[in-house]
Amino acid sequence: MLTYTYLEKGKFELMEKPKPVLLHERDAIVKVTLASICSSNLHIKHGSVPRAVPGITVGHEMVGIVEEVGSKVTHVKPGDRVTVNVETFCGECFFCQNGFVNNCTDDNGGWALGCRIDGGQAEYVRVPFADQGLNKIPENVSDRQALFVGDVLATGYWATKISEIKEEDTVLIIGAGPTGICTLLCVMLKKPKRIIMCEKDESRIAFIHEHYPEVLTVTPEKCQDFVLEHSDHGGADVVLEVAGVPSTFQLAWQCARANAIVTIVALYDEPQVLPLPDIYGKNLTFKTGGVDGCDCEKTLQLIAQGKINTEPLITHTYPLSRIAEGYELFENKRDGVIKVAIEC
Repeated sequence: MLTYTYLEKGKFELMEKPKPVLLHERDAIVKVTLASICSSNLHIKHGSVPRAVPGITVGHEMVGIVEEVGSKVTHVKPGDRVTVNVETFCGECFFCQNGFVNNCTDDNGGWALGCRIDGGQAEYVRVPFADQGLNKIPENVSDRQALFVGDVLATGYWATKISEIKEEDTVLIIGAGPTGICTLLCVMLKKPKRIIMCEKDESRIAFIHEHYPEVLTVTPEKCQDFVLEHSDHGGADVVLEVAGVPSTFQLAWQCARANAIVTIVALYDEPQVLPLPDIYGKNLTFKTGGVDGCDCEKTLQLIAQGKINTEPLITHTYPLSRIAEGYELFENKRDGVIKVAIEC
């Protein structure tokens, strides 16, 4: 079968591999119908994910049809349309039982697909712990509508959940990329008093204005003054940093009011410095987001109810045979790209 594979730092390649087989009684084999390119794939390419294993098929955002299940899989069956969770988790350890599936202690736990084991930028994928890692797609939800449920939407939902947003809050989201927009969609469910989106890319600002006209926008260089002007207590009550560069890491705490929550959602290519003397006395609470995909069933229901719509994020679609073109477009942010779907 055709796969897109991580060979070494800086190099992915389209290559043939054998079709995966069941290795465990809790596994499932899924025929991938649609996958997506994610910024985390680029982090692997550039060597920023030490856990990534050379030789693995990349890809952790995907939907498909169950083809085969192990003897102990009970929640899905062959023929079911499913989303695939980026996290594999046992459902039984301390962290899984408490809803922190990202920290599953099993050897296959955490971000395994497309990082430590073969992922879904391929025709087929083996999914460990299928009862936890697969969710049935409602009949009225298309593959394209469900594509981001297992990763980028799960990231936004979890980040919003831990940020403790209240209706009287001013919320600042830094970064209007795919994860930032998914975070925005989830923040909007909380109905805060105002939402400010900080973004430098003109095409993405235009996207926000077109689809979410009630959201305020500002560029990074004007962000601090703008937030001060459009908040009630000297800064944002909640800041979600989704851009992932050193300047936005600093901007996040600078734009927060005293005693605010600052949620770091982004993945960085290098360590960041927190200048403690400068923030002493602000009494900020920092939280780290990432993916904790324990709410995929909820987000699928929200999509089915018309309360979340991520399909507009798909700006380009390529067949698997042309995936390298999709990567080049996505990495260089050309042609107004937000997300690239891959037909497998």
